[in-house]
Amino acid sequence: MDNKIKRSVSLYSYQQEYYEGKLDLEGCIRETAKTGATGIELLAEQMVDDFPVITPEFKETWFGWMKKYGTEPTCYDAFLENRIYDNRVCTLREQIHMMKRDIENASQLGFQTLRTLVSTPMDVIEGSIPFAEEKNIKICIEVHSPFSLNSGWADGYMEMIHKTGTKHFGFMPDFGIFCRQIPDILTAQAVRNGCREEVIKIVEDAFQERVSKGFMKIKYDLNLGRAHGEYMKANGYPKLMEALDKIHATPAELAYAGSTFDYTWCDPKDIIDNIQYIYHTHAKFYHMNEAYEETSIPIKEVVEAYKKAGYNGYLSSEYEGNRMLNDALEVDSIEQVRRQQEALRRAIEE
Repeated sequence: MDNKIKRSVSLYSYQQEYYEGKLDLEGCIRETAKTGATGIELLAEQMVDDFPVITPEFKETWFGWMKKYGTEPTCYDAFLENRIYDNRVCTLREQIHMMKRDIENASQLGFQTLRTLVSTPMDVIEGSIPFAEEKNIKICIEVHSPFSLNSGWADGYMEMIHKTGTKHFGFMPDFGIFCRQIPDILTAQAVRNGCREEVIKIVEDAFQERVSKGFMKIKYDLNLGRAHGEYMKANGYPKLMEALDKIHATPAELAYAGSTFDYTWCDPKDIIDNIQYIYHTHAKFYHMNEAYEETSIPIKEVVEAYKKAGYNGYLSSEYEGNRMLNDALEVDSIEQVRRQQEALRRAIEE
């Protein structure tokens, strides 16, 4: 099938340099353009000084940057802050108002899609769809590990899509659902934290067992904490804890073992099965080595599924390796993004 896969960068990727003041917003856009990517994914809450207001001055500057660097807006990352009060959760009406505010901001800045977090209640999304249709913005719920497509969780949202008949709500897969190995830099960090070699082996063997047997997928549940707990139980968490208890695992070792349940291996065929509902993608990555290989995610295999499905959207780099390095090592997000963008280019163009 024909595809028109394009490359984007989530500016979240440069969070280390942005936090340290090495890059400002324009600097992040400039570095993105240097990689050959044409798309910009923005975290407005973090990077727009007058948020939630989009001032005329910022809008003019924003589109000036897009022209200057030959880039275009791809996805507006929204965060539904429904617990801004100490004594209550925001009402449904208040949450829909926040979503409509972000949809309006996305429209003002020329975005095509809006990312919403997996924690966004379904009734908030459904209540926001008419405004999204009016503004021609596609709301995308992020399919972030341990959530997955072709699962009970995804079926709940699919039912809403079919019920409403909307073309303005769908999915945004995150490459973190395609981890065939535990990120090597996570394991290296665990070693720095004192994890013993025998613990590393037990944890890695348990992960590979989950990969070979196939992960039990997470179910739809309004209580995400309960859903996540059942997911871990179904995928062998109690058995792993029992094995570690026998060798008197330390708190750091138990924390490492638990963290590996944040990574999932799904068959890339899930992309093909759901392509008509996929409007944007986070090309999550943790570590690109000097050979332009992601050490836990088979980029070529995943991109091949997008190509086979005829995907006509963006693959947006999202670097998260910094948090596994910055306790002790220098982070170079710019080089990591450059390497991943080159790997994506090769995989797309082959």
